[in-house]
Amino acid sequence: MALPALLLFALFALVPMGIVVYLSFTRWDGLGTPDWTGLENWRTALSSDVTRHAVWLSLKMMLFAWVVQTPISLLLGVFLAGKQRYRALLGVFFFIPLLISTAAIAIIFKNLLDPNFGLGATLDLPLLDKNWLGDPQLAFYVVVFVISWQFMPFHTLLYQAGARQIPGSLYEAAALDGASRLQQFWHITLPQLRYTIVTSSTLVVVGSLTYFDLIFVLTAGGPGYSTRILPLDMYITGFQSNQMGLASAISVVLVAAGLIISLALVRFSGFSRMRSQQAGM
Repeated sequence: MALPALLLFALFALVPMGIVVYLSFTRWDGLGTPDWTGLENWRTALSSDVTRHAVWLSLKMMLFAWVVQTPISLLLGVFLAGKQRYRALLGVFFFIPLLISTAAIAIIFKNLLDPNFGLGATLDLPLLDKNWLGDPQLAFYVVVFVISWQFMPFHTLLYQAGARQIPGSLYEAAALDGASRLQQFWHITLPQLRYTIVTSSTLVVVGSLTYFDLIFVLTAGGPGYSTRILPLDMYITGFQSNQMGLASAISVVLVAAGLIISLALVRFSGFSRMRSQQAGM
């Protein structure tokens, strides 16, 4: 029964990936015939200050995305898991970013943060009256904020679903023993959500390696190289500089990094040894 899915995966994932690996050993502008160059593209990619900076920015993006999204999503998910109607109403409004396209979100924030016509200039607020996307020291953190704003509702939904699966009898027993709300959260909610935390963290970390469209529309990798993470570096190298071979080498590095990080998370988090947490209840 799994054969059709495996064939589709091979056709649309493995075969294209094999072609990209081959192109990483060639010089190709995207139009002519690829010329075999051996390890030249790999030496160029690994020695390029721009690409190494892009790798560092990708790792930095991964860390900041996880630090920002995980705790906030966890708390919001647990809060929205309550049965009160006002929480359900708040949840409806909070999930709106999931319904908006990434390009639209980037355009909205680009206009809101415009130093001449944005919120800071329109409302005459000194706190917001900064060149958020034009300052190399601020642009990266603005990108992290916008990405987190877009994707936190998704992770909140995961935590909300996980929190609703926790048996109420655990909280009732803890309340009878005199446990406070904070103690119940720390000793019941968090342990029961550990598999959800692993799943969400894996999606955040690996997803950080695929951010492209929002950053491309918002900053195009600038100012300078301050937001040029690895996927954007790959695109600019391949489609703007017409160095498809070098871009293919960068893409292989990107895929390899994603695989290594995913396997590491599965290995060290115990994800592969998951078992029911409600056995015997």
